[in-house]
Amino acid sequence: MPEQADDQRDQDQQGDQESTRRFGEYVAVRRHATYVAELSLDRPKAMNAVSSGMARSIAAACEALAADRDVRVVVLTSTHERAFCVGADLKERNSLTDAELVRQRPVARAAYTGMLELPMPTVAAVHGYALGGGFELALACDLIVADGTAVVGLPEVSVGVIPGGGGTQLLPRRVGAARAAELIFSARRVEAGEARELGLVDVLVDEGSDRTEALALAARIAGNSPVGLRAAKRALRLGHGLDLRAGLEIEDAAWRSVAFSGDRAEGVAAFNEKRHPQWPGE
Repeated sequence: MPEQADDQRDQDQQGDQESTRRFGEYVAVRRHATYVAELSLDRPKAMNAVSSGMARSIAAACEALAADRDVRVVVLTSTHERAFCVGADLKERNSLTDAELVRQRPVARAAYTGMLELPMPTVAAVHGYALGGGFELALACDLIVADGTAVVGLPEVSVGVIPGGGGTQLLPRRVGAARAAELIFSARRVEAGEARELGLVDVLVDEGSDRTEALALAARIAGNSPVGLRAAKRALRLGHGLDLRAGLEIEDAAWRSVAFSGDRAEGVAAFNEKRHPQWPGE
């Protein structure tokens, strides 16, 4: 029976056709046969600098992914060989009047909050430069896989602004307030080895393998209950920073949301029958 279940699962996955959908000119979403969606930043001529148009595309892609119950994990990647994303498009910013900059701000924020608020687990695959808003997009993900070429940092104060894509809030949650202050105030760039030591990235892999390893990690995660994954992420995010009693209440609410689900029933049955679960996702 377990071997038959394995064969059926493999056939089901092979039967799923990978497909790519573009959101504007600079963002593509590729659906993999492992219940993983890959959101690719694809503005190579500008090293993926985030313009207003690109920000709108990221937000639109995230909105579509958030509503897709067949996606269990999202991987954020870059098509540029030497950069993940170098941050905001400063050439565009330099051309904006003050009034235009005010109108542009919600557009930029929607891209970062779109990534941050995806309900399923997210993994960033980072190589080369991930600076400013580029690193903030990675920080918005639950996990960051980086290769040996990665250089990360939040250099915004060096050009007279501050990290405005969530960096001042997400970085201290990763590395603590003092370390985040040092990194933000100094505007320094951190290379891959030190970034791993400081906890700026979670997994350090061989040069050129960040995308492959991130997709493999995502596929392993996606083998678990989609209902459980979303509930676990919700509990982790909502409970962070609360006192223990409040956090445990958040956890209890998340537990109740899955305890009577079809996924829970299937997971227990599959365990007892020694087979791979076929998650209903509800």
